[in-house]
Amino acid sequence: MSFPVLYDACVLYPAPLRDFLIRVGRTRLVQVRWTDRILDECFRSILRSRGDLEQQALGRTRELMNKAIPDGLVGGYESLMAGLSLPDQDDLHVLAAAIKAKVEVIVTFNLKDFPAEILAAYDIEAQHPDDFVLGLIDLAPGAICNVVQKHAGALKCPPSTVEDVLEKLTQNGLISSVAELRTLLGRGTI
Repeated sequence: MSFPVLYDACVLYPAPLRDFLIRVGRTRLVQVRWTDRILDECFRSILRSRGDLEQQALGRTRELMNKAIPDGLVGGYESLMAGLSLPDQDDLHVLAAAIKAKVEVIVTFNLKDFPAEILAAYDIEAQHPDDFVLGLIDLAPGAICNVVQKHAGALKCPPSTVEDVLEKLTQNGLISSVAELRTLLGRGTI
């Protein structure tokens, strides 16, 4: 049985992590959600840091993301923002969307911006992507190992191995998850 989750912009920013998390969403272990505003924030940040990328290419990436997770886009949450409070008011849209979509987990690197005591009132938990993926590995280890293998097989430019994918995920903060995946995949620690 899958459960709904909302991906914050910060976990969609790094391309290797974004690709992996979308592939996880396609397993249907989770029901992935995001908003246009979250995607706007993500792609604005990418454009700021990567001047070599063109807006048109990022638009295509966004289009492919929405195609990969066709029921992922959340709308109609804006009116909920007025009654909410968070340490960073710029994150109210994330919480409002999470409430609207009835998600159980907000996947984010910014845990301090989503205090447990506030989220508990809405039966929502904020999780670091490493903890989120580790929980999914516990739930369905074969499915997550399959995601890694298919991820590696899909990368053509440059071609990648499972180890390449695991290394990129480690660089993007999935330390414990990758250690567990290496064990499950019989690769041991490097």
